[in-house]
Amino acid sequence: MINDKADMDESTEKIVNTGCCHDCGGRCVLKAHVKNGKITRLETDNEKEPQLRACSRGRAYRQRVYSEERLKYPLRRVGERGEGKFERVSWEVALNHVASKILEIKEKYGNSAILFVPGGGNQGMLHGVTPVGLMLNQIGGYTRMWGIPSYEGALFASMATYGTMMTGNARDDLLNSKLIIMWGWNPANTVWDPGTSLWLAKAREKGTKLIAIDPIFTDTAAILADEWIPIRPGTDTAMLLAMAYVIITEKLQDQQFIDKYTVGFDLYKEYVLGREDGQPKTPSWAEEITTVPEKIITKLAREYATSKPAALIAGWGPARTTFGEQYSRAANVLCAITGNIGINGGYASGFMRAYYSRESGGSVGKKKEGPIKQIHEKDKPKKPRPQDNLVDFNAPPRKEALYKLRGGTNPASTRVHFNDYYNFILEGTKGGYPADIKMAYICGTNRLNQYCNVNKGIRALKSLEFIVTHEQFMNPTAKFADIILPANTFMERNDIAVPWLGSPYYIYLNKAIDSLYESKSDLEICRELSKKLGIKSSLLDLPEDQILQIFTSPRKDIKSYNKMKKDGYYKVKVEEPFVAFKKQIEDPENYAFPTISGKIEIYCEHIAEKNIPLMPAIPKYFSHEEHYDSPLTKKYPLQLITPHNKRRTHSSLRNIPWLEEIESHTAWINPIDASIRNIRNGDLIDIYNDRGRIRILAKVTDRISPGVVCVYQGAWYDPDENGIDRGGCANVLTKDAYSPGGAFPMNSALVEANLYQKNHLEGNP
Repeated sequence: MINDKADMDESTEKIVNTGCCHDCGGRCVLKAHVKNGKITRLETDNEKEPQLRACSRGRAYRQRVYSEERLKYPLRRVGERGEGKFERVSWEVALNHVASKILEIKEKYGNSAILFVPGGGNQGMLHGVTPVGLMLNQIGGYTRMWGIPSYEGALFASMATYGTMMTGNARDDLLNSKLIIMWGWNPANTVWDPGTSLWLAKAREKGTKLIAIDPIFTDTAAILADEWIPIRPGTDTAMLLAMAYVIITEKLQDQQFIDKYTVGFDLYKEYVLGREDGQPKTPSWAEEITTVPEKIITKLAREYATSKPAALIAGWGPARTTFGEQYSRAANVLCAITGNIGINGGYASGFMRAYYSRESGGSVGKKKEGPIKQIHEKDKPKKPRPQDNLVDFNAPPRKEALYKLRGGTNPASTRVHFNDYYNFILEGTKGGYPADIKMAYICGTNRLNQYCNVNKGIRALKSLEFIVTHEQFMNPTAKFADIILPANTFMERNDIAVPWLGSPYYIYLNKAIDSLYESKSDLEICRELSKKLGIKSSLLDLPEDQILQIFTSPRKDIKSYNKMKKDGYYKVKVEEPFVAFKKQIEDPENYAFPTISGKIEIYCEHIAEKNIPLMPAIPKYFSHEEHYDSPLTKKYPLQLITPHNKRRTHSSLRNIPWLEEIESHTAWINPIDASIRNIRNGDLIDIYNDRGRIRILAKVTDRISPGVVCVYQGAWYDPDENGIDRGGCANVLTKDAYSPGGAFPMNSALVEANLYQKNHLEGNP
């Protein structure tokens, strides 16, 4: 809403209270200064604490709004798919084309042939994927995938261990911790909620010790950590198990907590001590695997077990590996055996989806009559509702899904994992998949760029009959569309953002300017398209503000919708820092964990009954075909990691000049590995494996472990005439597979790197 102090005269600068809600780890306040209908500058929250201050990405958003590269009007493909040749068409022509193809494919092949490909490009409540899903539901449904690259392994582990996604303590509770272990966690880049770095700094000032464990010396480690422990990628589970070995053999575990609040410790102990498989998980065993010295592992285990309360914050990066859910499960269990769950200063590591529960006032898992399965079956709707997808509705669950637990990933067997998406399209029912996909409706995602194995993705997208996308820029995915519908930005529509981690506030994104060019909001696009699809009435027909009020009405902590709209935010007053599972620990008679057993499940019976290979009921360490000890290392000796960059939000904001100045897109390589390959800092190098090749500048630095190469994810795929990517897209090199718990192997790829030679045989990996 316009600031009360501003004059309504267009020639007078006015301030519009709005915000930023990209998928960067934060939802932040922005104040748009607008004059003559144009944003002149952006500032952020300067009000009372907690301040919801935007990072450089949000502060640079004006350059995205006014970028010359913005898509200005609807486009129809005229060249070969992927060639990027389009012609301008009217909205009428574009929407008629889309509607006719949807109806044609629905009639000819059924609704399951329509694949909806959503993404996190916009994290608002209303715009982005929500209107598309509601619209497609109204015509009989669609095929949708399961699995989220960022966190699927961590989500599976949280459900298996705690029965819920809602884990962790509030950031301000870190002031109560005596030790903070930041494992694969870099909030200086990924934010993890506004104010996270500030609370970490305050904890350090108070005397709390901070330790960072990561293959790279991250900005968080450099600025905040007292100690950096470099570790070989994908071996984190081994180190966690070795820490457990020290804790158990030295009798440092909180046995009283274990006996009262957990199940399965004895079976876990048998594995850790080697009685199950003959291999004790000693620190010396872990040293060979992780490269972390035995003495450091032992010292850290003792520190964590004896510095209670201590916060082990297991980030999602190590969970984006083959068997990444085992890392997350191992971290969860280590929190449990030390009794650091449900207490101030501790931390229930896991999914970390929400440390402030609006619906239940800060508790989860209140005890009810009957087992979890019966509650789950009872709560299932008997008849489809308007928001239900008929293709999914009451479909039997997938074998690997934790379907007896409420929450988590949709278990419908009609869904295929997102990293199996390309095989699904290419093989269909002949390959054993649940449908034959004929079209893709893409919204809020640069799908080709952001998922594994780009070159296979190209083959899959080329095989489809029809692709439509809502987009703001001609990104790599948009080039494969038949119709591109130009979507507007946060500044050109109203929306509400719920915080990334469920913190006690909301952001109201007031529209600052009218939509530029011929762009429309996702809601407007779906309203107009719905008419052409013959949808007579829908939630989408209501005024924008009324829909937002409907969406927020269940959230009782918003005491004044109008105040939130006026201020651009609503900060909820909280009496004390939220502590996950505090009620379960303090009052177990009346509050149970929402697992089947009602306790923390070190051993998960629900997993055990599935009898799926490589999905053990207790956390275990596994090697795999692209691990450091694989025979493939003879050909591809370097391990690739693909973390998040401070200048992009995934692939969004790639083309913002101010952000490009912050840090250039390079491949980090250790001086030892660089020297072997005659690579110097700033050289143009090729990084490659059997899946593809990228060409990128080298950054030779001691900030990365030997044997590892880092290519930050999100750079746009830009192939030359030989198919070699000049954009430095990391997913050209990653594998389109997934582990039994759904983890994506974005950090589990073997590669080689060489100095680029102009006479090199182009196109031959």
